[in-house]
Amino acid sequence: MAKTDLYESPNYYQLDELLTEEHKLIRSSVRDWVKKELSPIIEDYAQKAEFPMQLVKGLAEIGAFGPTIPVEYGGAGLDYMAYGIIMQEIERGDSGIRSASSVQGSLVMYPIYAYGSEEQRKKYLPRLASGEIMGCFGLTEPDHGSNPGGMTTNIKDAGDHYILNGAKMWISNAPFADIAVVWARDEDKKVRGLIVERGMEGFTTPTTHNKWSLRASATGELVFDNVKIPKENLLPNVVGLKGPLGCLNQARYGIAWGALGAAMDCYDTALRYAKQRVQFGKPIAAFQLQQKKLAEMITEITKAQLLVWRLGVLKNENRATAAQISMAKRNSVETAINIAREARQMLGGMGITGEYPIMRHMMNLESVITYEGTHDIHLLITGMDITGEDAFK
Repeated sequence: MAKTDLYESPNYYQLDELLTEEHKLIRSSVRDWVKKELSPIIEDYAQKAEFPMQLVKGLAEIGAFGPTIPVEYGGAGLDYMAYGIIMQEIERGDSGIRSASSVQGSLVMYPIYAYGSEEQRKKYLPRLASGEIMGCFGLTEPDHGSNPGGMTTNIKDAGDHYILNGAKMWISNAPFADIAVVWARDEDKKVRGLIVERGMEGFTTPTTHNKWSLRASATGELVFDNVKIPKENLLPNVVGLKGPLGCLNQARYGIAWGALGAAMDCYDTALRYAKQRVQFGKPIAAFQLQQKKLAEMITEITKAQLLVWRLGVLKNENRATAAQISMAKRNSVETAINIAREARQMLGGMGITGEYPIMRHMMNLESVITYEGTHDIHLLITGMDITGEDAFK
């Protein structure tokens, strides 16, 4: 029997007053969907290390795939505040399911919309928005993670097509993706984006097994062995690393909101447990050390809520910088991982079981703190932004 999902989001500084009625309606509909469709099954799928494919249709229906993409291409035409709220509510359920949504919207649909031709937009975007086809994003390589500029995946011009060779690693959605947006160097060493379709000869997507984190997310590799890519599959409107980095900005923005959802779920779970769990004749919420933990959690959540809300305003005004997005991603994930660890301790032995979501969030966040730029790399992005000194090399 699945446990009832009783989640209520913390609103300590009355931040709901900063949201429009549309934003609150979107949040309510996504939260209802998560409680009804995701929460009852997620522990089972995480234990099995399997992505629940049956959720794809529902994710599309709640606008999780490319919510900011214009309606004419199948998107919801929403603003960035709405996008953040959707990601927050989904990650409150599970980081792996939010990852699948982030990849589809920010890393597949966004580059096709921003860098693709009109033919590519019309061919792929509506089907991606509806979940008819799923996509993945190939940037990270076995030997090039934090340094994407070192990539060795390459394309060679072969007349009416390109020949693609190389490999990508740690790719969310890879095992089931119908298309992949792949970044490779051309013969002039310039980074280009291509749309690779499943079924192209020489293209394989082996699954990554034995993960302790993001277990309900499908992760794999992309392997290219002399794959023929039609020239019309090249993304024509971007050259250089600014292409994939522009996509990462979109995804990192979603993570800044999303990771906070995981933090809020851990806090909400710990608070409810502390009020109900009796030791030494009273609820553990009555003990000073537990109150200290809870007080620090809600303080950090409230600070992070204000940070991402302001970032959403800047993003809507097209004023949010890559460094500002980077700071919010790092802060939200660090906040979430610390809250998950404290919440786990508050639940004692129950905290490590699948009866509660905390341990699953805690394991998931170990991936979230690494992908889309590690915690340390994000610190260096802020450092470079404030000092003008590049500490990457």
